[in-house]
Amino acid sequence: MSTVSTRAPAPAEDPTQTRRPARKRRGVREKRWPAYVFLSPWLIGAGVLTLVPMAASLYLSFTDYNLFDPPRWIGLRNYSEMLFDDPRYWRSVGTTLLYVVVAVPLKLALALGVAMLLKSLGRGRAFYRSAFYAPSLLGASMSIALVWKALFNDGGSVAGALSWFGIDTGGWVGNPDLAVYAVVLLTVWQFGAPMVIFLAGLQQIPSDLYEAAALDGAGRWRQFLSVTLPMLSPVVFFNLVLEIINSFQVFTPAFAISGGNGGPADSTMFYTLYLYERGFTASHMGYAAAMAWLLLIAIGAITLILFRTSRTWVFYADEEGR
Repeated sequence: MSTVSTRAPAPAEDPTQTRRPARKRRGVREKRWPAYVFLSPWLIGAGVLTLVPMAASLYLSFTDYNLFDPPRWIGLRNYSEMLFDDPRYWRSVGTTLLYVVVAVPLKLALALGVAMLLKSLGRGRAFYRSAFYAPSLLGASMSIALVWKALFNDGGSVAGALSWFGIDTGGWVGNPDLAVYAVVLLTVWQFGAPMVIFLAGLQQIPSDLYEAAALDGAGRWRQFLSVTLPMLSPVVFFNLVLEIINSFQVFTPAFAISGGNGGPADSTMFYTLYLYERGFTASHMGYAAAMAWLLLIAIGAITLILFRTSRTWVFYADEEGR
């Protein structure tokens, strides 16, 4: 006995349904190409001016290259010589670390202090903000560094002013114990950029928090510790990361003040200055490339540590209810 199937026939596929995803993908691609056109200058610049030179310098760091002869592969010899057989390298590392440890906190402290003064200033804030910011634009130039060298040289204005107060230091530039601090003061003088960022952050702190703290009996110092610093901690973290990265790359002031040789007695032989000397003065470009890559790794590691530790002291307002 035959059975009759009661199953309804499957509906026929609508060809338009299968075409829509393909059309949609095609439409998305058509919308993307103008973005790639506008991004092409940056993509070409990043590839030609950044990625290709980085790859070339990484290769050169494993070679013996003197700018005149073809590079000769030597493996890890540059790195082993740098880490185990070059006392001047470690002296440059120590000088740079001393500079970073002293200059960065002083610069940020001065920037924050001036920003707090400007915040409480009623009239003339725009003028003083511009005046304090100007050294950040001018201080990195060679001309300002040479003027700074003249100020701290033997018979300069700084030595004369200190001797008037009975402090006889002589010229800082020729003193191995003080030369690095002349570079530190030049860096601290350029506190305008972090000051502007601090000022913007201070203006975002609600005044209600200060009023509530005052009602609880908190004085100015307690308000600073309990209100200003926690609310300003993201800005402090931002400035700290930027200043540390910039400080490890200091070059122009050290070159100008030391005359390009890191003197006296290598007291201003910063890392980048020694890199320049090995690469362009001694024509050991492979060695200089290895130094550059170790500097990149060190800065990356320090930045990573800062980001990891920031979870314990950086406060974000949107995390209050979490």
